[in-house]
Amino acid sequence: MTAPAHPRRTAAIAFILVTALLDVMSMGIVIPVLPQLIETLSGSSTSAGLWNGLFVALWAAMQFLCSPVIGSLSDRFGRRPVILISVAGLALDYVLMALAPNLWWLALGRILAGITSSSFTSTFAYMADITPPEGRARGYGLIGAAFSAGFVAGPLLGGVLGEISHRAPFWAAAGLSGLAFLYGLIVLPESLAPEKRMAFSWRRANPFGALQLLRSHPELSSLAIVNFLLYFAHHLFSAVFVLYAGDRYGWGAWQVGTLLAMVGLLDMAVQGLLVGPVVKRLGDRTTMVVGLGFGAVGIAAMGLAPTGWLFVAAMFPNALWGLAMPTIQSLMTQRVSESEQGQLQGANNSVGAIAGIVSPLFFGAVYSASVGTRPILPFIGSAFLIAALVLAGAALLGRAAGRKQDGHAPA
Repeated sequence: MTAPAHPRRTAAIAFILVTALLDVMSMGIVIPVLPQLIETLSGSSTSAGLWNGLFVALWAAMQFLCSPVIGSLSDRFGRRPVILISVAGLALDYVLMALAPNLWWLALGRILAGITSSSFTSTFAYMADITPPEGRARGYGLIGAAFSAGFVAGPLLGGVLGEISHRAPFWAAAGLSGLAFLYGLIVLPESLAPEKRMAFSWRRANPFGALQLLRSHPELSSLAIVNFLLYFAHHLFSAVFVLYAGDRYGWGAWQVGTLLAMVGLLDMAVQGLLVGPVVKRLGDRTTMVVGLGFGAVGIAAMGLAPTGWLFVAAMFPNALWGLAMPTIQSLMTQRVSESEQGQLQGANNSVGAIAGIVSPLFFGAVYSASVGTRPILPFIGSAFLIAALVLAGAALLGRAAGRKQDGHAPA
């Protein structure tokens, strides 16, 4: 791939990172209060874990169905219009959730959020368009850092607003998504040249057709499994973390928002500052395995932590988990052509969405079975220990998958 001129590439990277920052910040704002709003609307604290897991799975189901479509549309019409339309839709969705009078309205909001959030496929494809193959791990690390920065400011602001009202963070999220749309409308340039675009095809755009791309490149299949396991473990946090923090440590919206902000800061430091130097020294494969290994250690320590302070301490080794995602993405993008980058990101998002469907339901059920007056599972941190085992398995598979990758020349 021929890289664009340096000043233009630098400006394009800045534009996409700011857009991603505002987009993710709008999502982060609602994290500390969404489970509490679900609990309020359901009227039952015992069913809140299952409802929250169901809503996360519903969001992921929409990602599974729509990500390949959006990725293929971006391969056909360019990244810019797809990103802008999705961000505008997300702003309208947050208004809907702010007004939701019952769980059915909230469910509709999660469906729309899953559809509009599928624009992340175009964000990653955008980065692949404007960076050379050897710089993609660092580029994806920068996107990860922008996401993390959004989760620093978002949950912190959401925690503060959540003390005022469970609805206030949704209105703030709608405003930030609207700001992201306006910013992108004015300054976000197109990254995919017309001559490099691919005709839209429902055969490729449906989720099963998109996954076929991974099978058509056998060296990608094993990494797709690692990607699935990473997503599966990561959805532990969206499914049960807020409830777990309240039940075990007595943390409210403000404390949870502050902690999530700290998680974002650590992840931003790892992906924004460490990924590039570590990959340069160790290579993509080893960096990926190291990240997955530290993630397994960190999550296990979180589940075993008897006090809040020890839980916070476990966040530091867990933060190195952030080394894994950019390197997986980098290894995979080097195996497909420029015109297939959107389809690849759609397939990757579909893999993550499958994990997002089954993982929250699974961890929600595990958590519900570990709390209450007569829990089926005697240990409240059981879900964290299971997630740690999943990541350990991903590290072992990633080591073998990465070694196979090293034996192939980039396409």
